[in-house]
Amino acid sequence: MLLAGVAGRRITELVFYPTAVRYVILKSIMAFDFARDCWFLVGPTASGKTVVGLALARLLQAEIVSLDSMALYRGMDIGTAKPTAEQRREIPHHLLDILEPHEEYSVAQYLAAAENCVRDIHRRGRKALFVGGTPLYVKALLRGLFRGPPADWRLRHELAEKAVRHGNRRLHEQLAAVDPLAAARLHPNDTRRIIRALEVFYLTGRPISRWQEQFTVGRAAEECRVLVLAWPKEQLHARIHQRVKEMFAAGLVEETRRLLAGKSPLSRTASQAVGYREVIAHLSGKYSLEETMELVCRRTRRLAKHQMTWYRSLSECRFLNLNEPLDPLDTAARIIKLSG
Repeated sequence: MLLAGVAGRRITELVFYPTAVRYVILKSIMAFDFARDCWFLVGPTASGKTVVGLALARLLQAEIVSLDSMALYRGMDIGTAKPTAEQRREIPHHLLDILEPHEEYSVAQYLAAAENCVRDIHRRGRKALFVGGTPLYVKALLRGLFRGPPADWRLRHELAEKAVRHGNRRLHEQLAAVDPLAAARLHPNDTRRIIRALEVFYLTGRPISRWQEQFTVGRAAEECRVLVLAWPKEQLHARIHQRVKEMFAAGLVEETRRLLAGKSPLSRTASQAVGYREVIAHLSGKYSLEETMELVCRRTRRLAKHQMTWYRSLSECRFLNLNEPLDPLDTAARIIKLSG
């Protein structure tokens, strides 16, 4: 079996894997220093990132790079609250509408695309301003990402077959034996990530949790320009409620119906996006429209709490406390002053 031939080997012994040495010389370290050379405006959903980002881009003479994993998809406009066509004509935006709704997209792909965008923006003598709310993208841009070895499809197939024959829990136990830290972070049913963690161990002889250690240490906030729009809980919840009402009034149900009628099924990522996931259930008859709207509000509030938890865990972030009414230009000026 392939596993028997790989398990326990050191990386220097993996001569039968042509790329084994090349990738371990940490291709994961990015050539571009986003934390030093770019601006970041992040925050929970409905916090006003779009309007403040536009005002900040005008003051900085910047172009905007989207930090939203759902805004990558064409046709998912209302549920992602994308900038309008007019806003995008005034300020160039990047990494919007680059995928079909049936496609998947990795964090590594996003990083590569973001690096290309920033290089092009800087060549034009403009600043790059990242705007959005996907915390995993923020962390990856600021601290890098362990990309690991290229896929070994034979090994992956063998592990996947083992999961089918013996159950996901058996695979999870196998990971716990070689990488207890990674196993503790992963649910037994998260087969895809468990297989990847085992693949990294068997190909490199080192647990993926060890490879990822370098990405847990961040910089001081004063060394970066990462600003988080922070609202009192009650005000943010009110903004979320208003946002959800506006989305349904703008045609979120019809937009979702069009997406479902496409030639290919929605990707798992797209179909699980907050807003679309609930409307899909509504269209199947599971919820009334009123129940769907309430469910979207509830899950959006939960998402916002999750986003803020991520940002508080990142030392690079500085928080800008806001209150109603939101003045985008004043907020943008405060951001520039705070960032020195």
